[in-house]
Amino acid sequence: MTQKLNTGSHDLPVSDALAEFMNTGWADTHRDDLAALPQAAYTAKRRAALAARFPGERLVVPSGTLKARSNDSDYRFRTHSAFAYLTGDQEPDDVLVVEPSGEAVLFLRPRSVRSAPGQAGQEFYRDRRYGEFWVGRRPDLAEAEALYQIACAPIDRLDDVLGGPARVLRGVDASVDGRVAPGDGDEELETFLSEMRLIKDDWEIAELQFAVDATTRGFEDVVRALPAALGHRRGERYLEGIFGLRSRLEGNAVGYDSIVASGANACVLHWIRNDGRLNENELLLLDAGVETDHLYTADITRTLPLSGRFDPVRRQVYELVYEAQEAAIAVLRPGASFRDFHGAAMRVIAEGLRDWGVLKISADEAMEPDSGLYRRYTLCSSGHMLGMDVHDCARARAEVYLDGVLEEGQVLTVEPGLYLQPDDLTLPPELRGIGVRVEDDLVITADGARLMSGGLPRHPDEIEKWMQC
Repeated sequence: MTQKLNTGSHDLPVSDALAEFMNTGWADTHRDDLAALPQAAYTAKRRAALAARFPGERLVVPSGTLKARSNDSDYRFRTHSAFAYLTGDQEPDDVLVVEPSGEAVLFLRPRSVRSAPGQAGQEFYRDRRYGEFWVGRRPDLAEAEALYQIACAPIDRLDDVLGGPARVLRGVDASVDGRVAPGDGDEELETFLSEMRLIKDDWEIAELQFAVDATTRGFEDVVRALPAALGHRRGERYLEGIFGLRSRLEGNAVGYDSIVASGANACVLHWIRNDGRLNENELLLLDAGVETDHLYTADITRTLPLSGRFDPVRRQVYELVYEAQEAAIAVLRPGASFRDFHGAAMRVIAEGLRDWGVLKISADEAMEPDSGLYRRYTLCSSGHMLGMDVHDCARARAEVYLDGVLEEGQVLTVEPGLYLQPDDLTLPPELRGIGVRVEDDLVITADGARLMSGGLPRHPDEIEKWMQC
Protein backbone atom coordinates (compact mmCIF):
# COMPACT_ATOMS: atom_id res chain seq x y z
CA MET A 1 0.00 0.00 0.00
CA THR A 2 1.44 3.36 -1.03
CA GLN A 3 1.67 5.86 1.81
CA LYS A 4 0.25 9.31 1.32
CA LEU A 5 2.95 11.91 0.77
CA ASN A 6 3.49 14.41 3.58
CA THR A 7 3.25 17.63 1.61
CA GLY A 8 2.55 21.20 2.68
CA SER A 9 -0.37 23.36 1.66
CA HIS A 10 2.02 25.88 0.14
CA ASP A 11 4.08 23.36 -1.84
CA LEU A 12 4.29 24.04 -5.56
CA PRO A 13 2.43 21.63 -7.89
CA VAL A 14 4.45 19.04 -9.80
CA SER A 15 3.73 18.67 -13.51
CA ASP A 16 3.84 15.31 -15.25
CA ALA A 17 6.87 16.48 -17.16
CA LEU A 18 8.70 17.44 -13.97
CA ALA A 19 7.74 14.16 -12.27
CA GLU A 20 9.11 12.19 -15.22
CA PHE A 21 12.29 14.28 -15.26
CA MET A 22 12.82 13.83 -11.52
CA ASN A 23 12.69 10.05 -11.88
CA THR A 24 15.71 9.85 -14.16
CA GLY A 25 19.40 10.67 -14.17
CA TRP A 26 20.41 9.76 -10.61
CA ALA A 27 23.66 8.04 -9.67
CA ASP A 28 23.68 4.93 -7.51
CA THR A 29 24.75 6.11 -4.03
CA HIS A 30 24.60 2.75 -2.25
CA ARG A 31 27.58 2.37 0.09
CA ASP A 32 29.54 -0.84 0.62
CA ASP A 33 32.16 0.75 2.86
CA LEU A 34 30.12 1.20 6.05
CA ALA A 35 31.62 -0.15 9.26
CA ALA A 36 29.46 -1.50 12.06
CA LEU A 37 28.53 0.95 14.80
CA PRO A 38 30.96 0.78 17.73
CA GLN A 39 28.27 -0.62 20.03
CA ALA A 40 27.06 -3.30 17.59
CA ALA A 41 28.76 -6.17 19.43
CA TYR A 42 27.11 -5.01 22.66
CA THR A 43 23.63 -4.57 21.16
CA ALA A 44 23.78 -8.17 19.91
CA LYS A 45 24.48 -9.38 23.45
CA ARG A 46 21.63 -7.27 24.77
CA ARG A 47 19.17 -8.72 22.26
CA ALA A 48 20.33 -12.21 23.21
CA ALA A 49 19.74 -11.44 26.89
CA LEU A 50 16.27 -10.12 26.05
CA ALA A 51 15.39 -13.24 24.06
CA ALA A 52 16.68 -15.46 26.88
CA ARG A 53 14.48 -13.66 29.40
CA PHE A 54 11.34 -14.36 27.31
CA PRO A 55 12.11 -17.65 25.53
CA GLY A 56 9.72 -18.75 22.81
CA GLU A 57 7.92 -15.39 22.70
CA ARG A 58 7.70 -12.66 20.11
CA LEU A 59 8.91 -9.28 21.40
CA VAL A 60 8.21 -5.97 19.68
CA VAL A 61 10.14 -2.78 20.44
CA PRO A 62 9.42 0.32 18.28
CA SER A 63 11.77 3.26 17.82
CA GLY A 64 9.06 5.91 18.10
CA THR A 65 7.43 8.33 15.72
CA LEU A 66 7.81 11.91 14.62
CA LYS A 67 5.75 14.35 16.67
CA ALA A 68 4.40 17.67 15.46
CA ARG A 69 5.70 20.72 17.28
CA SER A 70 3.21 22.98 15.54
CA ASN A 71 1.30 22.70 12.28
CA ASP A 72 3.64 20.90 9.85
CA SER A 73 6.85 21.34 11.86
CA ASP A 74 8.10 18.31 13.79
CA TYR A 75 10.23 18.17 16.89
CA ARG A 76 13.74 16.89 16.29
CA PHE A 77 13.39 13.12 16.55
CA ARG A 78 14.92 11.27 19.48
CA THR A 79 14.43 7.51 19.42
CA HIS A 80 13.16 5.54 22.41
CA SER A 81 16.07 4.61 24.67
CA ALA A 82 15.19 0.91 24.86
CA PHE A 83 15.16 0.65 21.06
CA ALA A 84 18.49 2.45 20.71
CA TYR A 85 19.96 0.26 23.48
CA LEU A 86 19.04 -2.88 21.55
CA THR A 87 19.90 -1.75 18.02
CA GLY A 88 21.93 1.48 17.80
CA ASP A 89 19.36 2.67 15.24
CA GLN A 90 18.05 6.23 15.62
CA GLU A 91 15.56 6.46 12.74
CA PRO A 92 11.82 7.10 13.33
CA ASP A 93 9.12 4.49 12.66
CA ASP A 94 11.48 1.50 12.78
CA VAL A 95 10.52 -1.60 14.74
CA LEU A 96 12.64 -4.35 16.30
CA VAL A 97 11.03 -7.79 16.44
CA VAL A 98 12.62 -10.64 18.36
CA GLU A 99 11.07 -13.86 17.11
CA PRO A 100 10.19 -16.86 19.33
CA SER A 101 13.31 -18.54 17.92
CA GLY A 102 15.43 -15.73 19.33
CA GLU A 103 16.22 -14.33 15.88
CA ALA A 104 15.97 -10.56 15.72
CA VAL A 105 14.80 -8.57 12.68
CA LEU A 106 14.83 -4.80 12.31
CA PHE A 107 11.95 -3.50 10.21
CA LEU A 108 12.66 -0.11 8.71
CA ARG A 109 11.60 2.29 6.01
CA PRO A 110 13.83 1.62 3.00
CA ARG A 111 15.24 4.43 0.91
CA SER A 112 12.75 5.67 -1.66
CA VAL A 113 13.26 4.34 -5.17
CA ARG A 114 13.86 7.32 -7.41
CA SER A 115 12.76 5.54 -10.57
CA ALA A 116 9.48 4.15 -9.19
CA PRO A 117 6.19 5.21 -10.80
CA GLY A 118 3.62 7.39 -9.07
CA GLN A 119 3.91 8.65 -5.48
CA ALA A 120 6.49 6.01 -4.57
CA GLY A 121 8.92 7.70 -6.93
CA GLN A 122 8.12 11.17 -5.62
CA GLU A 123 8.77 10.66 -1.92
CA PHE A 124 12.45 11.61 -2.13
CA TYR A 125 11.70 15.14 -3.30
CA ARG A 126 8.08 15.80 -2.23
CA ASP A 127 7.64 14.25 1.21
CA ARG A 128 8.51 16.79 3.92
CA ARG A 129 8.78 14.19 6.69
CA TYR A 130 10.72 11.41 4.99
CA GLY A 131 11.98 12.70 1.64
CA GLU A 132 15.76 12.81 1.33
CA PHE A 133 15.64 16.26 -0.26
CA TRP A 134 13.90 17.49 2.92
CA VAL A 135 15.43 15.60 5.83
CA GLY A 136 18.51 13.86 4.48
CA ARG A 137 19.55 10.40 3.48
CA ARG A 138 18.65 7.28 5.45
CA PRO A 139 20.37 3.89 5.04
CA ASP A 140 19.04 1.29 2.64
CA LEU A 141 18.46 -2.23 3.92
CA ALA A 142 21.95 -3.53 3.15
CA GLU A 143 23.57 -0.45 4.67
CA ALA A 144 21.43 -0.81 7.79
CA GLU A 145 22.49 -4.44 8.16
CA ALA A 146 26.14 -3.37 7.93
CA LEU A 147 25.69 -0.57 10.48
CA TYR A 148 23.56 -2.36 13.06
CA GLN A 149 24.73 -5.97 12.45
CA ILE A 150 21.18 -7.25 12.41
CA ALA A 151 18.89 -8.71 9.76
CA CYS A 152 16.73 -5.96 8.24
CA ALA A 153 13.43 -6.02 6.37
CA PRO A 154 11.10 -3.38 4.85
CA ILE A 155 8.61 -1.91 7.31
CA ASP A 156 5.70 -2.82 5.04
CA ARG A 157 6.39 -6.49 5.86
CA LEU A 158 5.83 -5.93 9.58
CA ASP A 159 2.26 -7.21 9.41
CA ASP A 160 3.56 -10.54 8.11
CA VAL A 161 5.12 -11.32 11.50
CA LEU A 162 2.58 -9.74 13.83
CA GLY A 163 -0.25 -12.16 13.24
CA GLY A 164 -0.03 -13.86 16.63
CA PRO A 165 0.51 -13.02 20.28
CA ALA A 166 3.43 -10.81 21.20
CA ARG A 167 4.75 -8.66 23.99
CA VAL A 168 4.91 -5.02 22.86
CA LEU A 169 6.66 -2.00 24.33
CA ARG A 170 3.54 0.13 24.29
CA GLY A 171 2.98 3.86 24.14
CA VAL A 172 5.86 4.38 21.73
CA ASP A 173 4.19 3.89 18.32
CA ALA A 174 0.39 3.91 18.09
CA SER A 175 0.41 2.09 14.76
CA VAL A 176 2.33 -0.81 16.33
CA ASP A 177 0.09 -0.82 19.41
CA GLY A 178 -2.92 -1.19 17.11
CA ARG A 179 -1.48 -4.23 15.33
CA VAL A 180 -1.21 -6.42 18.44
CA ALA A 181 -3.83 -6.91 21.13
CA PRO A 182 -2.61 -5.79 24.56
CA GLY A 183 -1.49 -8.58 26.84
CA ASP A 184 -0.60 -9.10 30.47
CA GLY A 185 3.05 -9.48 29.52
CA ASP A 186 3.54 -6.03 28.02
CA GLU A 187 4.27 -4.37 31.34
CA GLU A 188 6.76 -7.10 32.24
CA LEU A 189 8.60 -6.44 28.97
CA GLU A 190 8.77 -2.71 29.70
CA THR A 191 10.08 -3.41 33.19
CA PHE A 192 12.81 -5.74 31.98
CA LEU A 193 13.90 -3.32 29.25
CA SER A 194 14.44 -0.77 32.02
CA GLU A 195 16.12 -3.13 34.47
CA MET A 196 18.59 -4.56 31.97
CA ARG A 197 20.14 -1.08 31.76
CA LEU A 198 20.84 -0.83 35.50
CA ILE A 199 24.38 -2.16 35.09
CA LYS A 200 26.43 -0.51 32.36
CA ASP A 201 28.90 -2.43 30.23
CA ASP A 202 32.39 -1.13 29.49
CA TRP A 203 31.31 0.57 26.27
CA GLU A 204 28.50 2.42 28.04
CA ILE A 205 30.77 3.60 30.85
CA ALA A 206 33.24 4.98 28.30
CA GLU A 207 30.39 6.70 26.48
CA LEU A 208 29.14 8.24 29.71
CA GLN A 209 32.65 9.39 30.55
CA PHE A 210 32.79 11.16 27.20
CA ALA A 211 29.48 12.85 28.00
CA VAL A 212 30.82 13.96 31.38
CA ASP A 213 34.05 15.29 29.88
CA ALA A 214 32.18 17.22 27.20
CA THR A 215 29.87 18.62 29.88
CA THR A 216 32.92 19.73 31.86
CA ARG A 217 34.09 21.67 28.83
CA GLY A 218 30.61 23.18 28.55
CA PHE A 219 30.76 24.41 32.13
CA GLU A 220 34.16 25.94 31.41
CA ASP A 221 32.61 27.71 28.40
CA VAL A 222 29.90 29.12 30.65
CA VAL A 223 32.37 30.51 33.19
CA ARG A 224 34.33 32.21 30.41
CA ALA A 225 31.08 33.73 29.09
CA LEU A 226 29.96 35.18 32.45
CA PRO A 227 31.23 38.74 31.85
CA ALA A 228 29.20 39.05 28.65
CA ALA A 229 26.17 37.30 30.14
CA LEU A 230 26.12 39.62 33.16
CA GLY A 231 25.51 42.52 30.83
CA HIS A 232 22.66 40.91 28.94
CA ARG A 233 19.01 41.36 29.92
CA ARG A 234 18.54 37.60 29.54
CA GLY A 235 21.80 36.44 30.99
CA GLU A 236 20.41 33.02 31.92
CA ARG A 237 19.43 32.40 28.32
CA TYR A 238 22.79 33.64 27.09
CA LEU A 239 24.49 30.95 29.17
CA GLU A 240 21.98 28.33 28.08
CA GLY A 241 23.01 29.05 24.51
CA ILE A 242 26.70 28.84 25.36
CA PHE A 243 26.28 25.38 26.87
CA GLY A 244 23.96 24.34 24.07
CA LEU A 245 26.66 25.15 21.54
CA ARG A 246 29.08 22.80 23.27
CA SER A 247 26.46 20.05 23.39
CA ARG A 248 25.82 20.29 19.66
CA LEU A 249 29.51 20.51 18.78
CA GLU A 250 30.48 17.43 20.75
CA GLY A 251 27.28 15.40 20.94
CA ASN A 252 23.71 15.04 19.77
CA ALA A 253 22.19 17.75 21.94
CA VAL A 254 21.61 18.48 25.60
CA GLY A 255 20.42 15.40 27.46
CA TYR A 256 17.61 17.42 29.05
CA ASP A 257 16.54 21.07 29.13
CA SER A 258 19.34 22.96 30.83
CA ILE A 259 18.56 24.62 34.15
CA VAL A 260 20.26 28.02 34.25
CA ALA A 261 18.92 29.63 37.40
CA SER A 262 20.22 32.80 39.01
CA GLY A 263 19.22 34.18 42.39
CA ALA A 264 15.86 32.99 43.65
CA ASN A 265 15.22 31.14 40.39
CA ALA A 266 17.56 28.48 41.78
CA CYS A 267 14.88 27.63 44.33
CA VAL A 268 12.73 26.27 41.48
CA LEU A 269 13.88 22.68 41.10
CA HIS A 270 13.33 22.46 37.35
CA TRP A 271 13.72 26.08 36.27
CA ILE A 272 14.01 25.94 32.45
CA ARG A 273 12.52 29.30 31.49
CA ASN A 274 16.05 30.67 31.70
CA ASP A 275 14.90 34.20 30.95
CA GLY A 276 16.27 36.03 33.98
CA ARG A 277 18.93 38.70 34.29
CA LEU A 278 22.11 37.85 36.19
CA ASN A 279 23.08 39.73 39.32
CA GLU A 280 26.74 39.56 40.36
CA ASN A 281 25.69 39.58 44.02
CA GLU A 282 23.78 36.32 43.57
CA LEU A 283 24.55 32.68 42.80
CA LEU A 284 24.06 30.85 39.53
CA LEU A 285 22.81 27.26 39.60
CA LEU A 286 23.72 25.47 36.37
CA ASP A 287 22.32 21.95 35.89
CA ALA A 288 23.20 20.63 32.41
CA GLY A 289 24.46 17.62 30.51
CA VAL A 290 25.76 16.83 27.05
CA GLU A 291 24.06 13.89 25.32
CA THR A 292 26.45 11.96 23.09
CA ASP A 293 25.78 10.98 19.50
CA HIS A 294 24.84 7.54 20.83
CA LEU A 295 22.36 9.10 23.30
CA TYR A 296 24.11 8.77 26.66
CA THR A 297 23.89 11.85 28.86
CA ALA A 298 25.81 13.43 31.69
CA ASP A 299 24.00 15.27 34.50
CA ILE A 300 26.08 17.76 36.47
CA THR A 301 25.20 20.76 38.63
CA ARG A 302 27.42 23.50 39.93
CA THR A 303 26.35 26.54 41.93
CA LEU A 304 28.65 29.46 41.25
CA PRO A 305 29.05 32.95 42.76
CA LEU A 306 28.50 35.35 39.88
CA SER A 307 30.99 37.79 41.37
CA GLY A 308 33.61 35.06 41.47
CA ARG A 309 33.56 34.85 45.27
CA PHE A 310 31.05 33.59 47.82
CA ASP A 311 29.81 36.08 50.37
CA PRO A 312 29.66 34.70 53.95
CA VAL A 313 25.95 33.78 53.91
CA ARG A 314 26.01 32.04 50.53
CA ARG A 315 29.23 30.26 51.42
CA GLN A 316 27.54 28.97 54.58
CA VAL A 317 24.70 27.49 52.53
CA TYR A 318 27.04 26.10 49.89
CA GLU A 319 29.34 24.48 52.42
CA LEU A 320 26.45 22.63 54.05
CA VAL A 321 25.38 21.19 50.70
CA TYR A 322 28.98 20.30 49.86
CA GLU A 323 29.38 18.49 53.19
CA ALA A 324 26.14 16.62 52.54
CA GLN A 325 27.43 15.50 49.16
CA GLU A 326 30.73 14.40 50.65
CA ALA A 327 28.87 12.28 53.21
CA ALA A 328 26.73 10.74 50.47
CA ILE A 329 29.68 9.86 48.22
CA ALA A 330 31.49 8.24 51.16
CA VAL A 331 28.86 5.49 51.49
CA LEU A 332 28.77 4.47 47.82
CA ARG A 333 29.99 0.89 47.34
CA PRO A 334 28.67 -2.45 46.06
CA GLY A 335 26.20 -3.93 48.51
CA ALA A 336 25.15 -0.63 50.03
CA SER A 337 21.46 0.17 49.89
CA PHE A 338 20.58 2.58 47.10
CA ARG A 339 18.84 4.78 49.66
CA ASP A 340 21.88 4.94 51.96
CA PHE A 341 23.60 7.84 50.20
CA HIS A 342 20.45 9.96 50.30
CA GLY A 343 20.05 9.27 54.00
CA ALA A 344 23.66 10.24 54.67
CA ALA A 345 23.23 13.52 52.83
CA MET A 346 19.96 14.35 54.54
CA ARG A 347 21.45 13.67 57.98
CA VAL A 348 24.05 16.39 57.31
CA ILE A 349 21.38 18.76 55.98
CA ALA A 350 19.10 18.22 58.97
CA GLU A 351 21.91 18.74 61.45
CA GLY A 352 22.99 21.91 59.68
CA LEU A 353 19.48 23.32 59.63
CA ARG A 354 19.21 22.59 63.34
CA ASP A 355 22.54 24.29 64.03
CA TRP A 356 21.32 27.37 62.13
CA GLY A 357 18.18 27.48 64.24
CA VAL A 358 15.97 26.94 61.19
CA LEU A 359 14.77 23.56 62.44
CA LYS A 360 13.21 23.81 65.88
CA ILE A 361 13.47 20.08 66.54
CA SER A 362 16.50 17.81 66.66
CA ALA A 363 17.94 16.25 63.53
CA ASP A 364 16.92 12.82 64.86
CA GLU A 365 13.32 13.94 65.22
CA ALA A 366 13.32 15.58 61.81
CA MET A 367 14.66 12.41 60.19
CA GLU A 368 11.85 10.26 61.55
CA PRO A 369 9.52 8.95 58.79
CA ASP A 370 6.48 10.56 60.43
CA SER A 371 8.24 13.94 60.49
CA GLY A 372 10.61 14.83 57.65
CA LEU A 373 10.30 18.52 58.45
CA TYR A 374 13.78 19.20 57.05
CA ARG A 375 12.39 18.43 53.59
CA ARG A 376 10.70 21.83 53.48
CA TYR A 377 14.15 23.16 52.57
CA THR A 378 15.48 20.36 50.36
CA LEU A 379 12.38 18.39 49.21
CA CYS A 380 13.68 15.97 46.57
CA SER A 381 15.84 12.86 46.42
CA SER A 382 19.62 13.16 46.31
CA GLY A 383 20.29 11.16 43.15
CA HIS A 384 19.21 8.70 40.49
CA MET A 385 20.51 6.25 37.92
CA LEU A 386 22.07 7.78 34.82
CA GLY A 387 22.51 6.49 31.28
CA MET A 388 20.57 6.88 28.06
CA ASP A 389 17.91 8.74 30.01
CA VAL A 390 18.85 11.39 32.53
CA HIS A 391 16.58 9.56 35.00
CA ASP A 392 17.59 6.16 33.71
CA CYS A 393 15.87 2.82 34.39
CA ALA A 394 12.75 4.63 35.58
CA ARG A 395 10.46 1.61 34.95
CA ALA A 396 12.57 -0.76 37.05
CA ARG A 397 10.91 -2.41 40.03
CA ALA A 398 11.50 -0.75 43.38
CA GLU A 399 13.05 -3.90 44.83
CA VAL A 400 15.90 -3.84 42.30
CA TYR A 401 16.36 -0.06 42.13
CA LEU A 402 15.10 2.30 44.82
CA ASP A 403 14.90 -0.43 47.47
CA GLY A 404 17.75 -2.46 46.03
CA VAL A 405 21.50 -2.47 46.57
CA LEU A 406 24.25 -0.89 44.53
CA GLU A 407 26.24 -3.07 42.13
CA GLU A 408 29.50 -2.62 40.28
CA GLY A 409 28.89 -0.97 36.92
CA GLN A 410 25.96 1.19 37.97
CA VAL A 411 26.22 4.88 37.15
CA LEU A 412 24.34 7.39 39.26
CA THR A 413 24.19 11.00 40.32
CA VAL A 414 24.67 12.40 43.82
CA GLU A 415 22.98 15.79 44.09
CA PRO A 416 21.87 17.11 47.48
CA GLY A 417 20.53 20.64 47.54
CA LEU A 418 19.01 23.40 49.63
CA TYR A 419 16.20 25.51 48.17
CA LEU A 420 15.44 28.34 50.55
CA GLN A 421 12.34 29.92 49.08
CA PRO A 422 12.22 33.72 48.85
CA ASP A 423 8.80 33.86 50.58
CA ASP A 424 9.54 31.38 53.38
CA LEU A 425 8.89 33.17 56.66
CA THR A 426 10.42 30.32 58.67
CA LEU A 427 13.82 31.47 57.41
CA PRO A 428 15.81 34.51 58.51
CA PRO A 429 15.67 37.18 55.80
CA GLU A 430 19.31 36.77 54.80
CA LEU A 431 18.76 33.11 53.83
CA ARG A 432 15.65 33.61 51.73
CA GLY A 433 15.98 33.22 47.97
CA ILE A 434 19.17 31.12 48.00
CA GLY A 435 19.25 27.87 46.04
CA VAL A 436 22.27 25.56 46.00
CA ARG A 437 22.75 22.14 44.42
CA VAL A 438 26.00 20.26 43.88
CA GLU A 439 25.67 17.26 41.55
CA ASP A 440 28.21 14.79 40.26
CA ASP A 441 28.20 11.57 38.26
CA LEU A 442 29.77 8.43 39.71
CA VAL A 443 30.27 4.82 38.65
CA ILE A 444 30.19 2.05 41.24
CA THR A 445 33.48 0.13 41.25
CA ALA A 446 34.57 -3.12 42.90
CA ASP A 447 35.56 -1.33 46.12
CA GLY A 448 33.67 1.96 46.11
CA ALA A 449 32.85 4.58 43.49
CA ARG A 450 34.76 6.62 40.94
CA LEU A 451 33.96 10.30 40.52
CA MET A 452 33.50 10.67 36.78
CA SER A 453 33.03 14.44 36.97
CA GLY A 454 36.11 15.18 39.05
CA GLY A 455 37.35 17.54 36.36
CA LEU A 456 35.06 20.23 37.76
CA PRO A 457 35.84 21.80 41.16
CA ARG A 458 33.37 21.27 43.98
CA HIS A 459 34.83 22.81 47.14
CA PRO A 460 34.04 26.54 47.42
CA ASP A 461 37.72 27.50 47.60
CA GLU A 462 38.41 25.51 44.44
CA ILE A 463 35.45 27.11 42.67
CA GLU A 464 36.64 30.61 43.50
CA LYS A 465 40.13 29.81 42.27
CA TRP A 466 38.74 28.25 39.07
CA MET A 467 36.57 31.25 38.34
CA GLN A 468 39.53 33.63 38.63
CA CYS A 469 41.51 31.80 35.94
